[in-house]
Amino acid sequence: MRYLATLSSICLALPLLAGPFEADVVVLGEVHDNPHHHARQAEIITEVQPKAIVFEMLTEAQAAAHLPGADADALNAAFGWADSGWPDFAMYFPIFEAAPSARVYGGGIPRPAARAAMQTGLAEAFGAEAQTYGLLAALPKTQQTEREALQKAAHCDALPEDLLPAMVDIQRLRDAALARAAAQAFAETGGPVAVITGNGHARLDWGMPVYLQRAQPELRIIAIGQGEDGRPPAGQFSSVEDAPSIARPDPCAAFQ
Repeated sequence: MRYLATLSSICLALPLLAGPFEADVVVLGEVHDNPHHHARQAEIITEVQPKAIVFEMLTEAQAAAHLPGADADALNAAFGWADSGWPDFAMYFPIFEAAPSARVYGGGIPRPAARAAMQTGLAEAFGAEAQTYGLLAALPKTQQTEREALQKAAHCDALPEDLLPAMVDIQRLRDAALARAAAQAFAETGGPVAVITGNGHARLDWGMPVYLQRAQPELRIIAIGQGEDGRPPAGQFSSVEDAPSIARPDPCAAFQ
């Protein structure tokens, strides 16, 4: 694998991204509702000036509606962002502004397709390249167990146990879809490509870089995770940065 680093506790300064750590694909993790993380992503995008940006938050159809040079309101409306369930578009807009000539790609799975995948399985949901991206192989048992535990905790212990494997499959499907979009973006633009996604999808040990490297082993990939208040995100990254957290309501209050 051609990951350029796997150190989870080293913070790379911006100049290194364009120097010895120059990469074909730069994966920028986030906690979705943290504006500090998006501001940092915009800074890195400004420095790297990727030819393409892949967004977890956009489906392929939404990305096709991109309006280069549009203001925040027009772009928000074009994407239908307000109805997407993602945090305020105002936090993401500076990322688009940071590389105005970059092509925009959608790596997101539409919700109906994700739900259907729970019935059809990974291979059918992803399509003909399922083997290329490693979706036909079962996860190692220890990883499967850990990922099911994370899904259980993320859903406030409210999911039935028999549903947890399917939830893990959906995460794998999202990882592979992001990887496929990044591979397409690199093929069509020559890179570099930036990927905007949550920390869980950005991790080098089991996130989208694994699937991308499986399909395109020649690509040089770095992944930057972002923690909060000194707590790094779980998993392995090329580097980890830190930012203040924000006030949040209890996500499990609805289940009480």
